[in-house]
Amino acid sequence: MPEGDTIFRTARALSRALAGRPITGFRSNYPLLTRFHDDTPLTGQQVDRVESRGKWVLIYFSGGGILVTHMLMNGSWHIYRIGELWQQPGRNMRIVLENTACQAVGFRVPVAQMHSAQSLARDGRIPQPTTDVLNAEFDAAATAQRLLACAREEIGDVLLHQEVLAGVGNVFKSEVCFVTGVNPFCKVADLSAEQIATLIATSKKLIASNVLEDSGDMIVTYRGQHRRTTHQSSPGESLWVYSRNGEPCRRCGDCIRRRLQGPDARVTFWCQQCQPMPDGHDIDG
Repeated sequence: MPEGDTIFRTARALSRALAGRPITGFRSNYPLLTRFHDDTPLTGQQVDRVESRGKWVLIYFSGGGILVTHMLMNGSWHIYRIGELWQQPGRNMRIVLENTACQAVGFRVPVAQMHSAQSLARDGRIPQPTTDVLNAEFDAAATAQRLLACAREEIGDVLLHQEVLAGVGNVFKSEVCFVTGVNPFCKVADLSAEQIATLIATSKKLIASNVLEDSGDMIVTYRGQHRRTTHQSSPGESLWVYSRNGEPCRRCGDCIRRRLQGPDARVTFWCQQCQPMPDGHDIDG
């Protein structure tokens, strides 16, 4: 599933292609989107702006409608010049937004719906700007309070709660915990206020460091294959622990471990030597 950095870059690329230009063509194979377009045509409207909120892309139209999409595991947005051959078959198309210069095509996008400003505010699935680590309105102090409210849960699982801290996904969860020296299986209640503040700041720093440059690829939801949390640019050295089960820790040489975590059984990677459990605790207790 794309994480906050990927979705931020997707929204930025879509904004550059669509914002400030009127829509000249729209189609979708989702009946609710088509019905909205029939009642309130998007053609002729201008795209005012595009933003990301955690793992959601929001496209704002001048008529007041907001197209909200979530990629889940397989969805992606592509941008093509008019007449350019698509890189996926037409049967995978879910949404097309067209202007005089380009087409933005949503392939296999599993979640797509139209909102008004009022309905968007009521939709609890879509994070508020203050919870998104890449949003200018991000509120670290309020985020700390939401983390503390999950005192009996394991921190590695809580970091994935988008209503707590939007934008962190499975890769960044493991990387943030390693960089901060926090064992991902310890309870939030066992962390100090300083550790919680450091986890939040590191989440913001690591994710933000992966949105500085654009890929030249017109497939703008590219699933973070260029992601880096170390200071190394080589793909084989760009992450500290994620997907490195059985390999030596880059800091201490101990064996990187892998375990499923939380009710959704999301995979977690960590170094037992660099990320010890608090005194008196073990991973199973």
